[in-house]
Amino acid sequence: MAFEIQDLPDVIRIIVLLNLSKGNIMPKTSLKRKIDKVCTNLTCININEMDKALKEMTSEKLIIDNGDTVQLTEQGLKLGKEWKSLLLKKEPILEVVAGLVDGSITGLVVILSAFISTLTNSGIFSSSKTLIFAALLTLTAVAVTNFSSFFLGGITEDLADIMTLRTLVNYSLSDIPDKKERDKSLLLVEKLFLVLGKEIHRSNLYAAIICGTTTFLSGSIPIITYVTLPYPLNLILSLTLVAAIAGIFLVRYRSKKTRVHWKITLVETLAIVAIATVASLIVGLA
Repeated sequence: MAFEIQDLPDVIRIIVLLNLSKGNIMPKTSLKRKIDKVCTNLTCININEMDKALKEMTSEKLIIDNGDTVQLTEQGLKLGKEWKSLLLKKEPILEVVAGLVDGSITGLVVILSAFISTLTNSGIFSSSKTLIFAALLTLTAVAVTNFSSFFLGGITEDLADIMTLRTLVNYSLSDIPDKKERDKSLLLVEKLFLVLGKEIHRSNLYAAIICGTTTFLSGSIPIITYVTLPYPLNLILSLTLVAAIAGIFLVRYRSKKTRVHWKITLVETLAIVAIATVASLIVGLA
């Protein structure tokens, strides 16, 4: 299947891939209703046009046609997930990475600041109650900031991307020589992108929640460990947790999702965390 959407069957195939991307078996009648629902219950295509698209997908080994029902093949599932990720930003890479980085750095800064304050018997972290209050306040502020940034900024960025993609698709479909097919294709794409716009708002809300929650948890767990355990066990275990979050979970996640070797990802992650932590300590203790 060509990546470029060039004709009406291509548009239908994209909708089929999106609806079957979870690997479910669906009756053709239900699939037809879902396509019509994209057009706000208007009949954009007839059953013959859908059957033509399904036959092409079967020949390309993207679906298994069982007569009355259809299901994506393994190749179709991979392609469907790629389209879903492209159109709906369903792969939570940036939000998880941002949450783990910001949370672990915040936790590390609070722990080191508290340890330095304990050694000097001065500073705002000399009291455990003050430490807990300051830690919760700091983590909450960082988590809320990440939530709002991903929710508002993400919606703006994704809607801009989807409008650009829509323009490119419309430009490609405008070359269809048959006016009737061209009008159907453009109408179906217009309605499809309206539906995608609503899904983007929901997707960005989920991303913002993931980022905010990840930020708070990755920072609060090491801090709670430091506060509740006796010295020096608290320092050892809390720093171990920070190292595990930043050095194992974060590196593994980034390496897997970006397909970059883990050694390169590890060096980048440690450098970023070290620079950010030192800078925060200098500013905070100055």
